[in-house]
Amino acid sequence: MQQVSGADARNRALWSVPPRLAGLVALTKPRIIELLLVTTVPAMFVASRTVPSFRLVALTVIGGTFAAGGANAFNMFYDRDIDAVMDRTRRRPIVSGKVSPTEALALSVALEVTAFLLLWLSVNLLSALLAFGAALFYVGVYTMWLKRRYSSNIVIGGAAGAAPVLVGWSAVTDHLAAPAWVMFGIVFAWTPPHFWALAIRHRDDYSRASVPMLPSIAHTSRVVREIFAYTVLVAALSVLLVFVTHLGWVFFGITVCLDAGFFYYVLALSTEPSPKRAMRVFGYSITYLTALFLAMGVVALVRHP
Repeated sequence: MQQVSGADARNRALWSVPPRLAGLVALTKPRIIELLLVTTVPAMFVASRTVPSFRLVALTVIGGTFAAGGANAFNMFYDRDIDAVMDRTRRRPIVSGKVSPTEALALSVALEVTAFLLLWLSVNLLSALLAFGAALFYVGVYTMWLKRRYSSNIVIGGAAGAAPVLVGWSAVTDHLAAPAWVMFGIVFAWTPPHFWALAIRHRDDYSRASVPMLPSIAHTSRVVREIFAYTVLVAALSVLLVFVTHLGWVFFGITVCLDAGFFYYVLALSTEPSPKRAMRVFGYSITYLTALFLAMGVVALVRHP
């Protein structure tokens, strides 16, 4: 039997730290957080009508990251049983053994407490309450109540993902106004077509885990009709956003082009309701939300330097 020296053992122990750290980071679902922050910062630019202070943006982003990360970590803690039977999620940190359930729960609580205190003490109480409320909604309403019981789970649960725009707006103004609520509505209405497109690709996973995601319990034709209906709502709200933010014809043109692209991919899915087409809708939905909010922030900066 090959012997391992003390130095080799220490080296292996050192090399075992990065995978554990990577597991803790993965619990927070960084890619989802990136998309949430893409909506937060442009909302701050529109609210301030200029460039908000770097300190304020940084503190809001860090606080929002911690709040969303804590909610996501709890989601993985609570859903570890169904994650284990779904191909898409069976490599997540708790299921794979990289992180224990206790560690995940502790991380979730620590991040939420830190996020609330950071936003309250360095930004304002309203932003702290909105971020914490969104996390509680995601954990209590979506994860623990809706997800395993109702096909409307992601529709109602989408409110949590739409809250960061409210956090960004309130961080600058310490109140909420019509433009912030329209932005909220866009992300809220965008969530079902975004997620259902992905769920079409993974419908067998949801069926196996007994999660009543709409594509796993309804015919694809119905799912596509629902996706189209919500896409119409997204387009209508995006046009309304142009007028409530007073961002002018350039932003209107960008919005119309992005909406046209969304309709193109959704209509293509309706003519060929396949997982491949669904993933194209999913991919474009990410591009759509990112481009819409970045364009909004840039145009706001140019118009109000």
